[in-house]
Amino acid sequence: MVGIVIVSHSQKLAEGVIELAGMMANAPLAAAGGLEDGSLGTSYEKICAAIESVYSADGVIILMDMGSAVMTTEVVLEDLNKPNVKMIDCPLVEGAVLAAVESAGGKSLTEISERVEETRTVKKF
Repeated sequence: MVGIVIVSHSQKLAEGVIELAGMMANAPLAAAGGLEDGSLGTSYEKICAAIESVYSADGVIILMDMGSAVMTTEVVLEDLNKPNVKMIDCPLVEGAVLAAVESAGGKSLTEISERVEETRTVKKF
């Protein structure tokens, strides 16, 4: 299954998104939120560890909240140089839930990426 990593400035936010996505589907999920001391921010080390924890040949999708979460994730991906790891620009919660459901359903990294990217334009009502 494709792994899913949530990168946020807040550990609580990242864990909450993982909790919700995990309730919807049994997929490999990992949170990388906040700094090591519990404060707000993004941690290179936490992102690396989260990717490693869900990495497989099927790949990993990474969803980020904003700003330095995106920039730090880009640096991590340059340094890790792992195949089949992709950042997706989408709403964090909706994208994570859909990615988890699609991953649990056996969809490929490409299929999940395409579906999750569609959440950018989905209206809630």
